[in-house]
Amino acid sequence: MKRKLFLLGLVVSIASAQKLPARWEELTAEDFQSALKKSQGTCLLPFGIIEKHGPQLPLGTDLINVRYVSEHAADEEYAVIFPPYFYGQIFEAKHQPGTLAYSAKMQLELLQETTDEMARNGCKKILIVNGHGGNNNLLPFFAQAQLAVPHDYVVYVFARGSYPPGRPALKTKVDAHAGESETAHLMVSRPDLVHLDRAGRESGADLNRLDLPTGVYTGIWWYAKFPNHYAGDGAPATTELGDFDMKAWASSVANAIRAIKADQRSLLLQREFFEESSHPADTKQ
Repeated sequence: MKRKLFLLGLVVSIASAQKLPARWEELTAEDFQSALKKSQGTCLLPFGIIEKHGPQLPLGTDLINVRYVSEHAADEEYAVIFPPYFYGQIFEAKHQPGTLAYSAKMQLELLQETTDEMARNGCKKILIVNGHGGNNNLLPFFAQAQLAVPHDYVVYVFARGSYPPGRPALKTKVDAHAGESETAHLMVSRPDLVHLDRAGRESGADLNRLDLPTGVYTGIWWYAKFPNHYAGDGAPATTELGDFDMKAWASSVANAIRAIKADQRSLLLQREFFEESSHPADTKQ
């Protein structure tokens, strides 16, 4: 009888371990400790935004898509996933309804305190998965800024690369914000929120209202090109395209998680750097 109870308990324990949630907010305190061990201290911070996405997609498109991808990546290679995070750079959409644009100071301070808190809870390898183009400059700068003061954890930033061979051909020439691809992605992650019949209500054409030489940058560039916050045409989007892209994206994040788990050098090099930077006059030349 005791043996049967032991085996039953063992089966229940194994089943429970297999069902360990990846979402931080869904873990009990005890399960969180187990999740840290299972993830080897590797945690994901899917980073989205709240902004207009053409006439056919919801304000949270980037957040919804990046969390969908992160969760499917964690199915392939387990990691703890931080709760929804959307406090990024989106000043260029402040003229559109529903946009949440926090100050640059607040963005950096909140992100720093978030990663500090993640690390305090045992996440010593933090992978920020970027789902928003407006964060493409913010996040590498944030990662570089981690060298300003000593940390006992490492911040990694993942930006989606090119798609593998076999991707369905696009039907549109301009395919950027809320265009064919992004619409297709949401048709997979949250099809109930896609209003494909509204895709043609506004123009996603490039107005190209600036005439500046190559290499000259100004913050108003996006508004000059796409004031409707719509770049392309979402109408031709297909689930086939979305399914291909989202699977490829999730697999690439899973590969990044595996590489980060195996990375034993970044933290050691950080410690070495912080030690040397505390007395640079002694650094061998």
